[in-house]
Amino acid sequence: MNKVEMFDLMRSNPAFHLATAEGDQPRCRGMLLYRADENGIIFHSGTMKSLHQQIVANPKVELCFNDYKNGVQVRVTGKLEIVEDKALKDEIYNSPSRGFLRQMRESGAFKDFDGSFKVYRLKGGKAVWWTFATNFAPKVEVVL
Repeated sequence: MNKVEMFDLMRSNPAFHLATAEGDQPRCRGMLLYRADENGIIFHSGTMKSLHQQIVANPKVELCFNDYKNGVQVRVTGKLEIVEDKALKDEIYNSPSRGFLRQMRESGAFKDFDGSFKVYRLKGGKAVWWTFATNFAPKVEVVL
C-alpha cells in the first residue's frame, strides 16, 4: 500500500482512533478527520479536553484508521503540531461536515470558542498497514 492509497483510505473512513499518553497511561479515543493529504493529517479538538493537555505534554501519537468493509487497517505514528491558522480554522468552521462547530460557535455557549478551538496536524509520520492476508508478513513503513 502506498501513501496515496493510505490517504484515500483515511478520507473514505474519516472516523479514526487517536492514542496519546498521560504520564505512563495510554489514552485512546475516537476522532473525526478533517483532511488527509501531502500537507498532513488534520483534525481538531478543544483546549478544555484532556486530549489537548496530553498533546501539549507529549505530542507523540498514533492514529488508527480502519476500512472494515475491506479488512484494512492503517496506523500512523508521529508528532502532532498545533496549527494556529485563522484561515484554516474558518475553513473548518464553514465546512458542510462541521455544522456542529458553527452551532457551538454561534450559540455563545463557550466564552472563548475561537481561543479554545485547536487544530492539529501530523506531517511526515510513519504508516503501516495490516490486512488478514498480510497478517504475519513483516511490517513495511511508509513515510507520509
